[in-house]
Amino acid sequence: MIRALYFDGKTTQIYPSDSAALQQALQSTAGLLWVDFEASTPEIDEPILHNVFGFHPLAIADALQETHIPKIDDWENYLYIVLHAIHYQRNDGSQLETNELDIFLGQNYMVTHHDQPIEALSAVWDECQRDDRHWKNGSDHLLYRLIERVVTSYLPVLELVDDEIEEIEDLVFRDPRPELIERIFTLKRAVAHLWRVISPQREVLNKLARDDYAVIDSRARIYFRDVYDHLVRLHEISESIRDLISGALDTYLSVINNRMNDIMKTLTVITTFFMPISFLTGFFGMNFFAPHEGILGVWTGPFFFTLTVIIMLLTPTAMYFWIRRRGWL
Repeated sequence: MIRALYFDGKTTQIYPSDSAALQQALQSTAGLLWVDFEASTPEIDEPILHNVFGFHPLAIADALQETHIPKIDDWENYLYIVLHAIHYQRNDGSQLETNELDIFLGQNYMVTHHDQPIEALSAVWDECQRDDRHWKNGSDHLLYRLIERVVTSYLPVLELVDDEIEEIEDLVFRDPRPELIERIFTLKRAVAHLWRVISPQREVLNKLARDDYAVIDSRARIYFRDVYDHLVRLHEISESIRDLISGALDTYLSVINNRMNDIMKTLTVITTFFMPISFLTGFFGMNFFAPHEGILGVWTGPFFFTLTVIIMLLTPTAMYFWIRRRGWL
């Protein structure tokens, strides 16, 4: 799907997306054009990007491949920027998905290209249709609006991740099942993926805020510096979340080890209780009902049978109270 918005200096209108109409809009330096490519095929996108806008084939190839980390390339007359929007789903095993957003920025146009719908972009698109003030400061200010909304969408994701970490920490103490370790590692991979997105994107905003570009007004750098500050804070938050996940993993392993120690302690106590009983049964053979006569008959009589049973009952009982007194239970 290809859609376009055009601001002629006074009003905003939905503009035709065919090559002839777009070429005509680009010829006017007083207007501002925004073309959005969403889930369209390379066979349709490439002729427009190359013939209408005149982008370099390498920049077009990068935009169509959708496999790049956040970056910024200066092609003198325009900028090529790669950003990443994120989407987090807790219901599907804490999956964090990234949607690449490719942006071409010129003096009187902005072109966006993405394969999946991006909520932040749609929000800015709707705002630009409702309020003409978003257009009046030029294409660089329009870029700022888009980047600021994309970066702002990161915070709710971090809050969801933080809530899930708190839930995991509660489960570690209440119900440390083996499935929990898989959930912790899945969340750890998601946060690591988020960190790999925020870190290079922070450098992109740093360049927009400090470097000289022909299509970025020097007065607009302060806006990109503000977004850069947001990304710095988000980067710090993601670092703390990674530490929390590592702490949750260590706590889980400690709880499991403590439970294992309790189990081994209980089994050891039970074994200790039966050691004297096993000694008595092994030494005497317990042949009380064997048909022997003489002295063997005396040792296998009812009296010694009763005495042996009493000893077998009293010995583990006495050992139990002795172990309790020593504080081993």
